[in-house]
Amino acid sequence: MDINDLQRENIKNLKPYSTARDEYKGQASVFLDANENAFGSPFLNEVDDAGDRGIQKNYNRYPDPLQLDLKDAISKIKGVPIENTFLGNGSDEAIDLLYRAFCEPGQDNVIILPPTYGMYEVSANINNVEIRKVDLLPDFQLDLEGIAEAIDERTKLIFICSPNNPTGNSIIRTDMETILANFKGLVVIDEAYINYAKQRTFIQELTEYPNLVVMQTFSKAWGLAALRLGMAFAARPVIDILNKVKPPYNINQATQDIALKALENIGQVNEWIKITVAERENLSEQLLALPMVKKVYPSDANFILVQVADALGTYNSLVDLGIIIRDRSKVALCEGCLRITIGTTEENIKLLEALKSF
Repeated sequence: MDINDLQRENIKNLKPYSTARDEYKGQASVFLDANENAFGSPFLNEVDDAGDRGIQKNYNRYPDPLQLDLKDAISKIKGVPIENTFLGNGSDEAIDLLYRAFCEPGQDNVIILPPTYGMYEVSANINNVEIRKVDLLPDFQLDLEGIAEAIDERTKLIFICSPNNPTGNSIIRTDMETILANFKGLVVIDEAYINYAKQRTFIQELTEYPNLVVMQTFSKAWGLAALRLGMAFAARPVIDILNKVKPPYNINQATQDIALKALENIGQVNEWIKITVAERENLSEQLLALPMVKKVYPSDANFILVQVADALGTYNSLVDLGIIIRDRSKVALCEGCLRITIGTTEENIKLLEALKSF
């Protein structure tokens, strides 16, 4: 498979924006090329309590457009080479760029598998790309026959969320491998919740499938949702195309610095994952004991899908108490269901007490 044949014609001929720092190689001490403020950043000129002049980073300078230091640190943890790594302003940027790079507006189509993450459809609509929906089976697994029937010569992308949002289950691995082996477009496996699952990541399969794109994020297990930092791992041709169409400085310097510090604390992250999984199992068991709860679906994520007697009424009653969950009762295959994120032990106790009071 030649990935370059999948990209849009205008992208094939696109000359990407060249940043000021792209035009030279090596080290320099005087930067007079990018029209930056040479005097520094105002908040960095304040002396802190220790007598230092704050953070030593030069925030008056544009950040590394390819985030090489951060990608190098990620590579050491994920085992994926830098050249196979793309960083985006959240995974949403990677989703949007895949549409913009590979889907001709008004001509191509993509396949999504409801119930699933809503941004796949939103980005398709923004980019004027036809969405073909193939609902998951009642057990929330792939309808392989339905997917095969939906594919035609203009199908460019298939989005698979595993563990799936909002259902929480992992998709059967062999089913995903079947699609990867037979589909001639890109298969995007969104692993935003993979840290909470027993199933291993698909990034280990990048060398086997040239059409595989694996998305992960810093927003969940890493606790950095406010940074908006997402990762996409793929074969070099895919990454090169994404880098060609992305904005030149899509990841700001502060985000890069904070993420680098976070990567030094993987032990803390792993501990939080263990606590979350334990809380998930305990909360599921406690919810099942409530008369209003009809079913608690098994989950490999940091949330659970719960079917209740009165979804909207329960949701509104919790809102009145200042407890916010997601009402998924109008989503395909999730009738009567609420999605509940796993909180701290104290937050989970408050939720249970509120539900018992109803």
